[in-house]
Amino acid sequence: MKLQTGLFVSGTAFSNAIAETNSIKKSLFLFSHLFSSEKPDLHTIQIALKACPGLKALDFGNIIHAFVRKSDGIGRNLFTGSALIELYSKCGKMDNAVQVFEEFHEPDTVLWTTIITGYEQNRYPIQALDYFARLAIAEGVTLDPIALVSAVSACTKLLNLKAGRSVHGYMIMLGLQNNLSLLNSLLNLYGKMGSVNAASNLFMIMEEKDVISWGSMIACYGHHGCPEEALNLFNEMVAIGIELNVIVLFSALQACKATYNLEQGIKIHKLAVGIKLDSDILVSTALIDMYMNCCSPDDAIEVFDKMPDRDAFCYSALMHGCVQNGKACKSIQSLANMLADDFQPDCFDLVQILTACSDLDGSIAVFTGIGDRDVVIWSSMLAAYGYHGKGREALELFHQMIKHSSVRPNDVLFLSLLSACSHAGLVQEGIEMFNTMVKDYNLTPNPKHYAMVVNLLSRIGELDKAMGFIN
Repeated sequence: MKLQTGLFVSGTAFSNAIAETNSIKKSLFLFSHLFSSEKPDLHTIQIALKACPGLKALDFGNIIHAFVRKSDGIGRNLFTGSALIELYSKCGKMDNAVQVFEEFHEPDTVLWTTIITGYEQNRYPIQALDYFARLAIAEGVTLDPIALVSAVSACTKLLNLKAGRSVHGYMIMLGLQNNLSLLNSLLNLYGKMGSVNAASNLFMIMEEKDVISWGSMIACYGHHGCPEEALNLFNEMVAIGIELNVIVLFSALQACKATYNLEQGIKIHKLAVGIKLDSDILVSTALIDMYMNCCSPDDAIEVFDKMPDRDAFCYSALMHGCVQNGKACKSIQSLANMLADDFQPDCFDLVQILTACSDLDGSIAVFTGIGDRDVVIWSSMLAAYGYHGKGREALELFHQMIKHSSVRPNDVLFLSLLSACSHAGLVQEGIEMFNTMVKDYNLTPNPKHYAMVVNLLSRIGELDKAMGFIN
């Protein structure tokens, strides 16, 4: 293979050429020229295979694999096998990876670890644990810390605390109880499973902790009913000078929200500004949530306005908070901006805005702007009309829905409709709607429906009928 210098590079010098190019793409280019001019050696094959996953160069890897199969000795080399398994795993081809693995009658620790990690990273936690169990009983093979981390991660994905504790036991048996990566993966498992005491005990005996350790423990406290402990740990972390990251700030702000601790939330906001993480979308959304829950909507709106990037979640936090703090018009404006930015609100957002908004015209504008309306959207608009005493408009909207859409009314929608009739004093119309629900749509009334009908009958002095209905 001829380089720009005019010199020819042998297969054994391939690694030096790669070091000079400092590029995966150029590495594979060099290999392809070498491959066409001479037979590459084992070392060259392994380097080329290691370069393939970075570019997801599956086709190129398949060519190398085909060559390996035909080459005496190379195909049975454990390092080559590991490189092939890694290639197929990172390209999402676990069937191919397993096929390579099963060709080795005595796989070593690296092969076991690569196949277990491949399954875990490709979201096959059950298979990852199956192979880990095979590794645990294999003779002459040592359990690798990376394999243990992958096994714990698989347990976390499966929410399998029992299996996770078993892996923890293996870790102690192998004398790996001080391995930081393993301990962090266990903290994450215990935190996700709500095993606060197990996580706390593990955290306390850890000789070494990093920001991941602190963040996992703070999140564990915050997500499982111990927000005060989360904030105490956060303050301890700050006091000893551990560098903060997005996850830690997010968890601490959630704890402030849960405890209505505005003062602490403001301090955390200032810390985030100081380390230039306040504009991170996750931190900004947590700040909006915290300020809204602590009855400081103006501060939340200011955070939102300064965000360089936005997503549906930050819009949702803003709209929910505005409704919660009596800023219905601002919530409608936010919804309009959200739609203009091509983000779709969920039904929960719309229900809140349509039913809590004091501006009926704004609710109608929101409803009109929604193209694909499901039964929840229709129910919400009917409830909004009822809230404002517009029973006839609610009935008209109901008939529009029946005539012009494919939505089938459910029991919740009829409850909104009956409520609208009750608020507007439309007694006869309300009773007709009750009969329509039962006879035309075969829906079974619940106590709330009966209560609405009793209220309607009582309004026109039909107390006997109301009592009969109750009975």
